[in-house]
Amino acid sequence: MKTKLTIALLFISTLAIGQPLTKQNPKEFIPTGYVLFSSVDGDLDGDGVPDKVLMVKATDKAGFEMNEFGERVDRNRRGIIVLFKKNNMYELALKNINCFASENEDGGVYYAPELSLEINKGNLYVWYANGRYGYWKYTFRYRNSDFYLIGYDSSEGGAVVENETSINFLSKKKQVKVNTNENAQGGDEVFKETWTNITVNKLLKLRDIKDFENFEEVDMLKY
Repeated sequence: MKTKLTIALLFISTLAIGQPLTKQNPKEFIPTGYVLFSSVDGDLDGDGVPDKVLMVKATDKAGFEMNEFGERVDRNRRGIIVLFKKNNMYELALKNINCFASENEDGGVYYAPELSLEINKGNLYVWYANGRYGYWKYTFRYRNSDFYLIGYDSSEGGAVVENETSINFLSKKKQVKVNTNENAQGGDEVFKETWTNITVNKLLKLRDIKDFENFEEVDMLKY
């Protein structure tokens, strides 16, 4: 009798382990010591149902420090949680809760870049806008049960674009556009365009990126 009971418990445990974590309230996925910073909705797994992406932020008291102006600022890092909606329940698809710097990071001579998340046409975008210094963004797509980096775009310059870079990790091509009009006022740039082939051994997973602020092009291509 004891043997049968043990087998039954092992069978139930196996089923539980194999099933994804689901909850009705998306906020229940936020771990202790974190709060919701922002959220976006959109279909990421192609089933026509809007999924949810949470940006969360740590609340550790040790993450507060004095800046160069004598102000106490919150340097706690932020992260991402991706939830798929299934039958009025939310299912955990991805959790990387420390991959983004604080919104109060030191921006040097300019303000720190503004981070935002976006879902469009099944892709998940991680955007960094830095005013007159331009922007950069990472494009992720859900495939083979994970989120993979499939594109990277950047632009340097504000009203007048100095150069633009676009990398497609699926086609393994890189495009660089450089403005050759030194007198451009904005909108009248003249770009010299070059294309190169890149080597991509395997696509990088979003869950494996530990720090976006120190995530360079060389890191994207080393895979």
